[in-house]
Amino acid sequence: MNEIIRQQIRDLIKREVVVATGCTEPGAVALAVAKARETLGCMPESTELLLSKNVFKNAMGVGIPGTGMVGLPIAVAIALVAGDSSRLLEVLTVPVESVEKAKMWLANNGDSVKIGLKECCEDKLYIECICKKGNDIATAIISKRHTNFIYVGLNEKVLFDNDNQSESSDMDGSAEPKLSQRIVFDYATTTPIEELCFIKDTVELNNAAANEGLKGYGLNTGRILMENADGDIVHTVIARTVAASDARMDGCTLPVYSNSGSGNQGIACTLPVYEYGKAKGCNSEQIIRALILSHLTSIYIKKGIGRLSALCGIVNASIGVTTGITYLHGGNYDQVCYAIKNMINTLAGMVCDGAKPSCALKMSTGLYSAFVSAELALHDKVVDACDGLSEKDVDYSIRNLGRLGHDGMDQTDDMVLDIMTHKQM
Repeated sequence: MNEIIRQQIRDLIKREVVVATGCTEPGAVALAVAKARETLGCMPESTELLLSKNVFKNAMGVGIPGTGMVGLPIAVAIALVAGDSSRLLEVLTVPVESVEKAKMWLANNGDSVKIGLKECCEDKLYIECICKKGNDIATAIISKRHTNFIYVGLNEKVLFDNDNQSESSDMDGSAEPKLSQRIVFDYATTTPIEELCFIKDTVELNNAAANEGLKGYGLNTGRILMENADGDIVHTVIARTVAASDARMDGCTLPVYSNSGSGNQGIACTLPVYEYGKAKGCNSEQIIRALILSHLTSIYIKKGIGRLSALCGIVNASIGVTTGITYLHGGNYDQVCYAIKNMINTLAGMVCDGAKPSCALKMSTGLYSAFVSAELALHDKVVDACDGLSEKDVDYSIRNLGRLGHDGMDQTDDMVLDIMTHKQM
């Protein structure tokens, strides 16, 4: 693999594996609000948000860091009172006194915030914020990626317009590397190790979130699993991983490294591979290469599914994990492909019903499947090419999963949102 392609892939990983605090959907909404308020130059008299259904769904029931509250209203209030758009997905990380000011502002001015769906919205990740005061109107729009502004304007003046950017392009419009699972595997296993060491940064933050989660957040999924692990390595590894999700989804203020715009996906791609490699006595280079394989496989698969989907992000993340686990056991390329196809035929139906504390349960399901799929693959056992979404070629199998998540589940998204917004409480 030549140096130019290696650099493109490294840039891709660094762009997709970034620090985020709290759930990325309310974080992205807060980012848009902060940008619109900054553009207006003052506190608005009214704030309107128009969201794609996927963003709306993922922001309804998730904890907002450091607030003890869930949902968008408090996230919007923080962004208006103390948000700094230069902090990107850490925009909700503010001092305690700012949180209290935001709560007070929300209690007194909550009626000035209107949140609704963007009509006829083709983008699954779309956030439009309109802030008004007097005759002044500021607009900020994010689309395709959680931090990707495509439009910023004040009154009739366009300050920024990049609405033609494709989802397969970098922020500056340059083309991303064309991936295949073979390229992913070769990059992870043959690139000079000094070029891959940056991935170790993901471990410290995500481990800290796991340690915090074991104190008890959400459903206490991780803590309860850990209490019953009885020294079993796989059970312990999964317990630590889902504990980080417990904390993150229940409003913990600690940042984590995300993958493809999702903190849970970043946690899942990192901790099981690192913790399992450490427990099995693998050396540093093996663990680093396995982490790269896990993260990059998830990125590759997620590209076909799309940034947001009715298909749970734990599907692509746990497929990344199974490749890392297979590699740590000495698995070859064919066995890594077997593990991927086994996973596709296991988890393809997992539906995203919004971000919330119980996401830790879905993560545990995905990770247990990852270990089972890897174990089968290491014995050269793979689902038949005629089974379900699987084909003989692993990239075709991945493509089929992408088609299901990107196009095939649109009506599922509508149904999930309808159920979530019409519950009999």
